Amino acid sequence: MTEPTPSIGRRVGRGALWSLANNVVLRLGTLAAGIALARILSPADYGVFAVALVAMTLLQAFNELGVSLALVRWERPVQEFAGTAMTISMGFSAGLYALVYVLAPPFCDAMGSPGAVGVLRVLCIAVVMDGIASVPAAILNREFLQGKRFLSDALSFVVVTSLTIVLAVSGFGAMSFAIGRIGGNLVSVVTYLKLCPVRLKPQWDRLVARELVRFGLPLAGSSLLVLSVTNLDKIIIGAWTDTVALGLYLMAFNQSSLPLQVFSEAARRVSLAGFSRLVDDPPRLSRSLARGVALLMMASVPICTGLACYAAPMLSAVYGPQWTSAAAALQVLAVLGLVRIVLFIGYDLLVAMDGNRVLLLLQGIWLVAMVPAVVVGTALDGIRGASVAQLLVAAVVVLPAFVVVLRRRGLDLWPTVVACRRPAIGALLIVAGAFAVHALVSGPWPQLLIGIVVSVVLYVPVVLPMRALLPGRSPSPDRSSSEVAA
Repeated sequence: MTEPTPSIGRRVGRGALWSLANNVVLRLGTLAAGIALARILSPADYGVFAVALVAMTLLQAFNELGVSLALVRWERPVQEFAGTAMTISMGFSAGLYALVYVLAPPFCDAMGSPGAVGVLRVLCIAVVMDGIASVPAAILNREFLQGKRFLSDALSFVVVTSLTIVLAVSGFGAMSFAIGRIGGNLVSVVTYLKLCPVRLKPQWDRLVARELVRFGLPLAGSSLLVLSVTNLDKIIIGAWTDTVALGLYLMAFNQSSLPLQVFSEAARRVSLAGFSRLVDDPPRLSRSLARGVALLMMASVPICTGLACYAAPMLSAVYGPQWTSAAAALQVLAVLGLVRIVLFIGYDLLVAMDGNRVLLLLQGIWLVAMVPAVVVGTALDGIRGASVAQLLVAAVVVLPAFVVVLRRRGLDLWPTVVACRRPAIGALLIVAGAFAVHALVSGPWPQLLIGIVVSVVLYVPVVLPMRALLPGRSPSPDRSSSEVAA
């Protein structure tokens, strides 16, 4: 007798828990490795790496033309189109790398860092590897096999971290980041292919390829715009300042992105598949959205608020006094991190609702508004001015635009707002506690440690009733298991 297939709700919930464990463990490991590297390398080394990282990130947004998202979104058997998707992904990513190899010198000159050419050429080999790995990784997400992804990501992390630290200690500077990242990507490619439940090999079907590109190209364009929004700031800062300022900004940006990487990325690995199964029932989708966003805010708000309130003592105590100048940017970028989490959930909602063209419009608006704002902000107040400009554009222009679009598609967002009230109150208490700590306590380590204790004491009682929203808790009778998981 065959075993019953697990329900979608159970599979989504299990996948979400594995994704969260994956992100928490690996991001904490990355944080520890980053602390070690920050004490070995200089802000200028980080600035050189940032130049190469911007190019690689933008290329990876477009390197498989968005076809891997079809593997998650389409309901048809994956074997029918996985081989063609792999051919498209591999071929296009190889072409992109050839292009970036040629254009690396003028790009680095424009960024004010001509010495970054070698680092860029090595790091962008990751684009080719990502083209190979994107299809098996998407299939693992489609089948909610995040446990297998955890194994692959853990092995990759060990290689990246150990190789990067060894090279940094040996005096390789910014190149240690690039070589370490390539070593980890090689491990990811091999393990994804081995763990994928579908045996993959490049194939070609002209009709399938046309469908894949037609579906994926708007999403790839939207992803490129998303990543342009989150990376164009570094291009502008690099062009208007120097590698030291860019390195300080990269440190602040990475710290502010920690909640997004740990919690939001874990949720996004299953949210698209979960939302896609609820788009035909707007009331259920609205309740699932409220539950999911509330959980994300419950976990992310104390970290983002704490980073904003204790930026200077944290950077000085943990990373070293040479990084304290990044605090002015981190205080603002930490708040932006919360806004980005909400916007990325909105992005996945529109993908699930087939709102690809609307996404392109929204991301275009974001980009058009951000470029002049960041240029002016950087010119007026350096990396702090650039950070303030981004926050204003995201909160005043982009977030209201997403709200208008989602409401016009019949989604009730008020339950989501109500569900986030406790984290909002908790954030205000953390800010009040920080004023007291800074007034009464001196020294970076005492301020940081006492600030953490005060924040926990003030925040936890406020959000404790929200534990009923956690996966595994009994849902109310009018909620399905899919809603609980999503």
